[in-house]
Amino acid sequence: MVIHSLKPLIVLGVAAAAAVLILLSRKRPNTREFWSILAGAVNFFIVLSMAPDVLAGNTLEIVLMSFAPGLSMTLRVDALGLMFALTASFLWILTTIYSIGYMRSLNEHAQTRYFACFAGAVSATMGAAFAGNLLALYLFYELITMITYPLVSHKDTPEAYAGGKKYITYLLGTSKLFLLPAVVLTYVIAGTLEFSRTGILHGGDPVLLTVVYALFIAGFAKAAIMPLHNWLPSAMVAPTPVSALLHAVAVVKVGVFSILRVILYVFGTGTLKALGLGMVTAYVVSFTIITASVIALTKDNLKARLAYSTISQLSYIVLGAALLTPSGITGGVIHITNHAFAKITLFFCAGSIYAVAHKSNISEMSGIGRKLPWTMVAFSIAVLGMIGAPPAGGFATKWYIAVGTMEAGSMVILLVLLASTVLNAAYFLPIVYTAFFRESQEARGHHGHGDELHHDAHHEDIKENPYIAVPLVISAIGSLALGFYPDVLLSFIRGIL
Repeated sequence: MVIHSLKPLIVLGVAAAAAVLILLSRKRPNTREFWSILAGAVNFFIVLSMAPDVLAGNTLEIVLMSFAPGLSMTLRVDALGLMFALTASFLWILTTIYSIGYMRSLNEHAQTRYFACFAGAVSATMGAAFAGNLLALYLFYELITMITYPLVSHKDTPEAYAGGKKYITYLLGTSKLFLLPAVVLTYVIAGTLEFSRTGILHGGDPVLLTVVYALFIAGFAKAAIMPLHNWLPSAMVAPTPVSALLHAVAVVKVGVFSILRVILYVFGTGTLKALGLGMVTAYVVSFTIITASVIALTKDNLKARLAYSTISQLSYIVLGAALLTPSGITGGVIHITNHAFAKITLFFCAGSIYAVAHKSNISEMSGIGRKLPWTMVAFSIAVLGMIGAPPAGGFATKWYIAVGTMEAGSMVILLVLLASTVLNAAYFLPIVYTAFFRESQEARGHHGHGDELHHDAHHEDIKENPYIAVPLVISAIGSLALGFYPDVLLSFIRGIL
């Protein structure tokens, strides 16, 4: 049943209003940050209040403007959109608190601009989550790119401007060259842009439908499928909370979320099976999964390694959906949230290490686990989620995708999944080892007791920052909770399949 509701519009309005209030409070930092936290909390509880209706099989909808039959600006809350919105709105609260500690500890400039753009980005992300059709999704997708550009280039250095230029060139360029034509062609073929549980592209010329599908996949470059991925590592020039926003809450998640919309609600599994495009997509993203993981192995800079990990992990979401089987789709969909909690924890930890120890390379982090135990224990928990090991939430992701590969009868994709899991462990576990064990072994083997004391004394000033540590501990606990209680996410799947 469709229920008319103002709630999705209010959610967008709360975040947008917060951006305005932040700008008006630029001379009062405490007030400015109060608006950020308050808006995050209000937004989350409004989104949460929609869960009972959606889980009961209903959708909440409001039509903002109608242009022609099948062409309107509509906000609609269904199971897939609500799951994404709940994830993003909850993590917004944590990232806001984290940002306060991070930005203040480093005395970052232009903090008002930062928090205003941050709120605006979350408002646009909520819009993408609640987009009721391709037109709304396209407009919010573009808005996210433009409003996050100042965040990527926040440091106002030549390197930051170069990273920002590549970011906006890739994302705006691909959306204009590929995504917009795909949307227009969809309307011409189907006569509507409204999402449907069975898809809206049925029959028609197979070659034309294949072209439209390829345009969609290339147009959603935020998903960072190779070779349209280079913008993402370049965007790591941004402050770490922005990287967390890009990788876990907004930008890249909107990319893969949009591809899920296209696979499930524009084409539908039946059409993609008939066209044979499911396994083609699976092979394409498998290349990204393996290649990005191999590149991650070569990176000593922690944020760079995390960036390539993100490129790889995002493709799990697309891979699961591309299998076109119930279990595969389940694994892909729940990985939106499982990956979000684990990856935001990893970036929070990277930022904690940089903010209090001023270290960004893995080779410099020997023994850091002794100085920052909360940070590195949380990092270790998040690593389990990335590898897909129990009891973290990522285990459920890989279990369902593995079952999905068997349902699809593809041993090759199953081997890709197993190989990528080994690679995940290969580029994450050495970081944990270095943090907790490397220092003591080097001290015993090379420079003796006296030098070890001197080394420890040199780092006496390294200690946890509560504003930074508390959010990363909460997100790590969230990753574990998703592993112990997978039914929380699986309850949304019944409204998607």
